[in-house]
Amino acid sequence: MSQDQEIEVEALGIEVSAQPIELYKVLKIANAVGGGGEAKMAISEGYVAVNGEIELRKRCKIYDGDVIEFNGEFYVVLCDQPVTETVSEPVAKPTASKPKKNQSAKHRSAKAGKSSPAGKGGNKKPNTGKSASIGKDADQQTGRKRLMF
Repeated sequence: MSQDQEIEVEALGIEVSAQPIELYKVLKIANAVGGGGEAKMAISEGYVAVNGEIELRKRCKIYDGDVIEFNGEFYVVLCDQPVTETVSEPVAKPTASKPKKNQSAKHRSAKAGKSSPAGKGGNKKPNTGKSASIGKDADQQTGRKRLMF
């Protein structure tokens, strides 16, 4: 069969609210699988075709009009919304000093005579300057305890 030949098949229409949508999500919406894990496994094992070609990428972007074949069924994605591509630009992260200033302001108000409620950090031990609270099995830099199996 040549690539230029067209084949007519019956396909179930899967309406989605935004495009692109990830392939495994289309299988979930179509109720072709029991869950996302099952969809991802079926895709990675080569049981899913997109527009006539086997697709192994679980997060393959699917657009309006794409045809998905799985388990002998055909699904066509229908979406009347425009494509909303998110361009990944570096996002400026806030400096670490800003949250610390906010936290220290909260601690000052708690130390100013008001006792903090038990559910909101009221059970913290005061810092005595000793490392005895860390314990001998803990990492001295991070304070995390080592786990033994």
